[in-house]
Amino acid sequence: MELMSQHKTPPLLVFNEKGIYCAEADVYLDPWKPVNKAIISHGHADHSRWGHKKYITHHKNVPIIRHRLGDIEVSGKDWNETFTINNVKFSLHPAGHIIGSSQIRVEHKGEVWVFTGDYKVEDDGVATPYEPVKCDTFITECTFGLPAFKWMPQEEVFAEINNWWKQNQRDGRTSVLFGYSLGKAQRLLKHLNPEIGKIFTHGAVENMTEVIRPYCDLPETTKITRETKKEEIKGNMVIAPPSAHGSPWIKKMVPYVTASASGWMTFRGARRRRAIDKGFVLSDHCDWQGLLASIEATGCEKVICTHGYTDIFSRYLIEKGYDARTEETQYEGETGEQETKSEQEEKEN
Repeated sequence: MELMSQHKTPPLLVFNEKGIYCAEADVYLDPWKPVNKAIISHGHADHSRWGHKKYITHHKNVPIIRHRLGDIEVSGKDWNETFTINNVKFSLHPAGHIIGSSQIRVEHKGEVWVFTGDYKVEDDGVATPYEPVKCDTFITECTFGLPAFKWMPQEEVFAEINNWWKQNQRDGRTSVLFGYSLGKAQRLLKHLNPEIGKIFTHGAVENMTEVIRPYCDLPETTKITRETKKEEIKGNMVIAPPSAHGSPWIKKMVPYVTASASGWMTFRGARRRRAIDKGFVLSDHCDWQGLLASIEATGCEKVICTHGYTDIFSRYLIEKGYDARTEETQYEGETGEQETKSEQEEKEN
């Protein structure tokens, strides 16, 4: 009996210094250091990094990561398409986080694991809506894994945003709304009311939006360049990444009012620290109830909490009867969705 216990089957997925590793297939999921073969959940910089020899991802994410990472060897898959590597079955399932974002299902010898990457359960009209996937072990983010995080329906948030824009226009001010160039910016564009005025974009937002337009019906936008005159922008809407705040680029918007669309706007202190005039609570991640409902829907017994409020959230799951634990990763939730250095250099181009 002692000999048998010494030869326990290793876990299907393990966390090591390079990322989440499947030894049976010799493949990594969202690795943070260069590897030979990587399955990528979505296009944000903390999950899709440069330097891997081969990338596998959803086909809608292929042009996104090519835009961000350059000339890479990448193959695209459809939702629910099974592909086998060394007798391990993989498939991608909608995560609802941003366009092309996937949960990665891994099956071997009757055991099923699901890695969510980042995900949200509310249908934003841009990403393919989240679908729960049955599994034994569920690897979940918990970026907003505190009961304090409870999202309002997005219809109410966008009504607030459009009313804010109208009021600023009446006051003769330009509305500058900050959101990550990939994901949040396109969600904002999808739900802004273009009847109020023109929508202008920062270079990083415009360039990413052009990559995504073939997959999503978005309103007309105008990229701000050196030739754009201040008078053209006044009273209209400007969508820009958070890094543009406080930069010389924004001076062209004077007089302007700023706002940020983020789950962190739940806390007033976050607004003050970022010197933002207005905060709209809008996240591309699950809130507390969304996380719990998603986990329950999988029917899993084991839960691994990666990034966010991991300790608090895993302790709560243990109290609820789950076999839950935490693992260290280099994923950063909403803070990891900043534009890359090359995109920051697009500010006025």
